[in-house]
Amino acid sequence: MIMSNQTKLKILIPILVVAFFCAHAWHKHEQRESDITGSLQGRELDEISGIAASGIINDLYYIENDSGDTSRFFSIDPTGKNHATIYFKGDPKEEFGVNDCEDIAVGPGPIAGKSYLYDGDIGDNYSQHPYITVYRMEEQKAWADTGIKHAVAVPIHLKYPDGPKDAETLMIDPIEKLIYIVSKRLDSVGIYATPLIYKPNDTVILSLHGKLSFKGIKPFKWITAGDISKDGTQILLKSYDKVYYWQRPLNEPVWKVMLTQKPRELPYTMEKQGEAIGFTPDGKGYYTTSEGVYSPIYYYKIPGK
Repeated sequence: MIMSNQTKLKILIPILVVAFFCAHAWHKHEQRESDITGSLQGRELDEISGIAASGIINDLYYIENDSGDTSRFFSIDPTGKNHATIYFKGDPKEEFGVNDCEDIAVGPGPIAGKSYLYDGDIGDNYSQHPYITVYRMEEQKAWADTGIKHAVAVPIHLKYPDGPKDAETLMIDPIEKLIYIVSKRLDSVGIYATPLIYKPNDTVILSLHGKLSFKGIKPFKWITAGDISKDGTQILLKSYDKVYYWQRPLNEPVWKVMLTQKPRELPYTMEKQGEAIGFTPDGKGYYTTSEGVYSPIYYYKIPGK
């Protein structure tokens, strides 16, 4: 049977209209600043502070609770689905093995080609602890499985050159091989660093590279999280109400970039108590989440990426 032109148009026009609206909807989706990809699952994930992408497993992220939890962290996917709970041996001087783990990061370590997780027991609300501790653990593919896992942690104890500080930001620079810590409170926050290659249980004095000041009202302007992209070319810091972004020129130290360049403010939906931010492995976006039971997980595209 041969269809007339009029019949063909009657069939073709609805198809074109549907195709147009589908394309328009997809374009709008691609242009959205943020998406809620899921939510944290389980009442034990109620004090989340820190999120970092795995260096060896696609769509796997690590999170942890801050003060009050034991020496452990969790692996999830962007929907919030729970994978493993990973325990490690912390400081025997601490009742729960750790005092106040506030951030988590992934990057290189002592063996080339390996990926390591760094857990920062760096919280100190009253600025009174003589040292803080960062634990390094080699990433394992089994952390993508479900159930209880165990990791071998290699600690380094760190002291501030200008007295104890409260901090919630731990970052790993894969280019210069440095551990970065940014303090949290006061009108200006310190940028501290130390080499990420160290001997187990070393005690090291951090280097202070400068201080940053941000506009705003306390406590909303306090710095609560940060991350450096996997390739080392991008830097994020977040407060309770803003996300700050720097593009790093080649061979420029992270601290110098933050001190000399004015940061861009990136999209951010203010959360209940947002203390976690982490780049995606490709560096084109970032995730945030918050303290609180069943908190949403937000994904943001970096404009221009």
